[in-house]
Amino acid sequence: MKTPSVLPSTVGAAAIAGTTDLESRTYAKVTRRLVPFLMLCYLAAYLDRVNVGFAKLQMLSDLRWSDTVYGLGAGIFFIGYFLFEVPSNLILHRFGARRWLARIMITWAVISASFSFVQSPTVFYAMRFLLGVAEAGFAPGVILYITYWFPQARRAKVMALFFMAIPLASIVGAPLSGWILEHFSGVSGLRGWQWLFALEALPSMVLGLAILFYLDDSIEAATWLTRDEKDILQRNLASENGDKVAHHSAAAFLSDRRLWLLTAIYFCIVMGQYGITFWLPAIVKNAGVTTTGMVGLLAAIPYAVALACLPIIGRSSDRTRARRLHCGVPMLVAAAALLALPFTNGVGVALVLLSAAAAGAIGCTSQFWTLPTAFLGGMTAAAGIATINCIANLAGFFSPSLVGWLNDFTGKQSAGLMLTSAVLLVGACLLVLVPKQIVDR
Repeated sequence: MKTPSVLPSTVGAAAIAGTTDLESRTYAKVTRRLVPFLMLCYLAAYLDRVNVGFAKLQMLSDLRWSDTVYGLGAGIFFIGYFLFEVPSNLILHRFGARRWLARIMITWAVISASFSFVQSPTVFYAMRFLLGVAEAGFAPGVILYITYWFPQARRAKVMALFFMAIPLASIVGAPLSGWILEHFSGVSGLRGWQWLFALEALPSMVLGLAILFYLDDSIEAATWLTRDEKDILQRNLASENGDKVAHHSAAAFLSDRRLWLLTAIYFCIVMGQYGITFWLPAIVKNAGVTTTGMVGLLAAIPYAVALACLPIIGRSSDRTRARRLHCGVPMLVAAAALLALPFTNGVGVALVLLSAAAAGAIGCTSQFWTLPTAFLGGMTAAAGIATINCIANLAGFFSPSLVGWLNDFTGKQSAGLMLTSAVLLVGACLLVLVPKQIVDR
């Protein structure tokens, strides 16, 4: 699917300061219509992806699994994600977001609920792989979809709002998961972790069906916009599309060094993000919290801090256009917090450092996507976003697997935290190599 061709505008997409009242109202209208709903969908996606971190609190003892088994299962999701993400995004770009995003959500809801019946490591691995296949393309598909509506100059704030779904998923999901584990264990002969998978899959199913009636594939198809509003949106997108890269061959696409540099940076970001996400409940528990319900409540605090920081980072990024800085500084904050964790004692100090780590890791995730979307356009944007995301998300496989193995091998939680910190530091250093003139605008 292509953004409709329109007459060029003399107003640059970056000239927000000179926008009219109608233009400001139009973008506010589009934001209200699309962003909260997309956030809700990603919240459900993220909940189904990472609730295995809470299920771990009971699954490992019930099924007599080790941290290595859990880490491999948590990470193998990203192998399926890697293999099917680029084809998924190309299909979305070709045939439209509405039906394809709905298909993704409904499929992963069914698979996520099926985890309730897992009994062996082999089945656990297979189901995690299939969940990755089912969900492949959702996050990059939404990122691509956002570029159909918002120009680069307005994108950092929108990305920050969308990625608020990650901390929201944990703010809602952590207490909810802890409550389900504690209160549903034994109901109808099922353990709490089995109810956890079944109940938390329901929102994805409902939202998947709702997409079919709520989203529009393009600006032109949006019946809730007036003709003047559509013209404004289309003009602003057309005025910046002429500056974007559209590779005309696979060889040209694969030889673009910027693409691989950004992939390496995002790999480091994802490594850090999932190093926190999959192990945060265990870190809180090991800090001295005894009940799963309290673990759930306290684990929500770092994500509440991240939630508060995201819109601040997004507004600052759009105001200053210093995209690399707003990605790199949060990475350094997260790296420093994770490095300090093994050398502290007490639940309070652990929560402060985990809050800094979560805010940094999620904050840099939202700001990273302003970098490739600044210079990729058309089908190249669809393939580029998916390529970066799918390869980098292999870190989601390596992160829990390596951390789980290091924890078992050393007998200490500190080894995994130090590894995650080091990877984030490397990613922040790589940002210096990204050409400032193509992204800081």
